[in-house]
Amino acid sequence: MSKIPGFDPAPLTAIDMHVHVSIDSTGRTASPPALTEALAKYFKSDEKPRDVDATAAYYRERQMGAVVFTVDATTNLDHAPNSVDEIVEGAARNADVLIPFGSVDPLQGEAAVDEARRQAEIGVRGFKFHPTVQAFDPSDPAYTPLFAAIEELGLPIIVHTGQTGAGAQLPGGFGFRLGLSNPMLLDDVAARHPELQIVMAHPSVPWQDEQLSVATHKGNVWIELSGWSAKYFAPSLVRAARTYLNAKTLFGSDLPALTPDRWLKDFDALELPDAARQAIVKDNAVRLLGLN
Repeated sequence: MSKIPGFDPAPLTAIDMHVHVSIDSTGRTASPPALTEALAKYFKSDEKPRDVDATAAYYRERQMGAVVFTVDATTNLDHAPNSVDEIVEGAARNADVLIPFGSVDPLQGEAAVDEARRQAEIGVRGFKFHPTVQAFDPSDPAYTPLFAAIEELGLPIIVHTGQTGAGAQLPGGFGFRLGLSNPMLLDDVAARHPELQIVMAHPSVPWQDEQLSVATHKGNVWIELSGWSAKYFAPSLVRAARTYLNAKTLFGSDLPALTPDRWLKDFDALELPDAARQAIVKDNAVRLLGLN
């Protein structure tokens, strides 16, 4: 990938790889109100949804960069998300701190492939997927054309793995199936698409060992640590992040569910060596995203 005009990583202290922009200028939110309210209650978060410009101001104040996105689960939720185009346009206005990712609904078949190509043309730098919320099995060959198109575009994907706060504690979990976010399903995707850079979002509870195994075996798979305080990281994850997977581990907060301030405070309590910490909070993202 080429550098992003206006984005200079040098003065930034960190790059947050997982930031939700979940509202647009029309007031449309990423998910239906009942789901949005339940998620905030689950995380005990009083953070309100921010539009793209408010998100930029938040990160500029902290001298951080941020990868921003929404999630298109139109088919499964019967709810169109906030505008990807607005996120791209807003990131261009705030190119000193924001990096836009796109999102397409995999259940829309060929239309999803066409939409991924369109979003790439307008400037997204990758794509976000949430198999549980979008109700698709990423290992199913039916989605090979979509992942092949993104691989051809040379863009990375961030894919939710593990347990999710979406639908948590609601009857039936809002109909969401946790098994669709087992990281082993991404092992198939990584094997079929060796040039596709795959970021497994979050510690993959309850499949932490599976996540570490896939990231260790597949050279095109990364781990991103958003959505969990470091106080709750498994010892095996901390050891991997400190040592053998340090070069493939990324900082993410999951704002608004978890703030970068809280995440970094708890992460620093792990007392990783300075070089290992710097790799995770910034340098690995610079390399993955081609920001040098």
